Amino acid sequence: MAQSTVAIVRTTPRTVLEDYHRVMNLAGYQDVIAKDADTALKVNISWHFFYPASSTTPWQLEGVIGAMARDGYSKSLIHACHNRTVVIDAHLGERENKQIDVVNAHGLRNVHLYEGEEWIDVREAVGDLTKKFLCLNDVYPKGFSIPKRFVGENIIHLPTVKTHIFTTTTGAMKNAFGGLLNEHRHWTHPVIHETLVDLLMIQKKIHRGVFAVMDGTFVGDGPGPRCMVPHVKNILLASSDQVAIDAVAAKLMGMDPLKDLKFVRLAHDLKLGVGDVRDIKIVGDVDVAQENWHFDGPFKKMTFASRNQHRIYWGPLKKPLEWSLKTWLAPWAYVASVTYHDMFWYPLYGKPRVQAALESDWGKLFANWGKVPQDERGFLDVGQPAPELVRVGLKHFLEGSRLVAMAVLESPEFQARKRRRAHV
Repeated sequence: MAQSTVAIVRTTPRTVLEDYHRVMNLAGYQDVIAKDADTALKVNISWHFFYPASSTTPWQLEGVIGAMARDGYSKSLIHACHNRTVVIDAHLGERENKQIDVVNAHGLRNVHLYEGEEWIDVREAVGDLTKKFLCLNDVYPKGFSIPKRFVGENIIHLPTVKTHIFTTTTGAMKNAFGGLLNEHRHWTHPVIHETLVDLLMIQKKIHRGVFAVMDGTFVGDGPGPRCMVPHVKNILLASSDQVAIDAVAAKLMGMDPLKDLKFVRLAHDLKLGVGDVRDIKIVGDVDVAQENWHFDGPFKKMTFASRNQHRIYWGPLKKPLEWSLKTWLAPWAYVASVTYHDMFWYPLYGKPRVQAALESDWGKLFANWGKVPQDERGFLDVGQPAPELVRVGLKHFLEGSRLVAMAVLESPEFQARKRRRAHV
């Protein structure tokens, strides 16, 4: 297999915008992302509340947009791109994570894939490629749909460096999950690794160019992508090889990508990318690649919710409960997830971790986003700490209650029953 390149750059708030330009060009993004095609910046929102390392950072979005503008890409051909899940409110998330502030400041289009966008049958988009799928034909015997607008577009994934309770780590390959599958994505959880490989096949077929820019200013260890222990690591990564960038990020966390990440191993064996770090060319601040952060990973200290999710999909609760997730009963799981994470874990365990992170330079920059001066290199100041940014109490409880209701009312099962009743 040909050698792949992953760029790694150390960064600070003072130089972060310049560093994004540098890391993207070191990884050769201009050779992959065509200037005459529309480019989707696939934003990652793993939690609608601000939680360090969980979602695309505003400086990540700012850095990528600024780099593209500097290199001659027309902003009229760049748009932010969001998916929806039954447990995450993307509109709340883009506000709370200040992504919409960046999008509006640059005058970009802001596309929510589940709102007014046309979806087409995957077979219409990729043809006989479906015959090579590892699992999606079995999960969706009647087929599934993908966004029509993706066909012919470039896509730049904007993940963060973090762990995940289903896939061990989550990065470039997992970032396609929300945007490329219909709303029954949870059906794929028992075969999540194979699913990510199938989605990478689809991406390679439909997109004009595929690239990833990964933010490691904050990184997350533990039962991610939400209930993590945040760390400041001050690095950025970029690559046109989605497998390679995930492999390098995993190695930094202290993992063996081919051994510990099944989705990387499967993709590597199918020659969809390079998962063996010995065959990956590191450019930029190459000494970073020798670091080992010795992460605990997602399984050592699991939360009540993550432990039971594993029991449902791979353990003793599989037979008695998993069947219900493919019926009109499925919203029970969405309600349980939102109630636990938003109304219990975040105010009780998340708040002190977020407040501690807000004392860091990146936390100060986030809190003061839009208020501190910047130049082409980065930010001249990060401002003062703002621990009051974490809001709990009655307002948070009411927001949580709204999100619980959303999990039911916006669920595909509820919407399907609503459509059936409308046609009676």
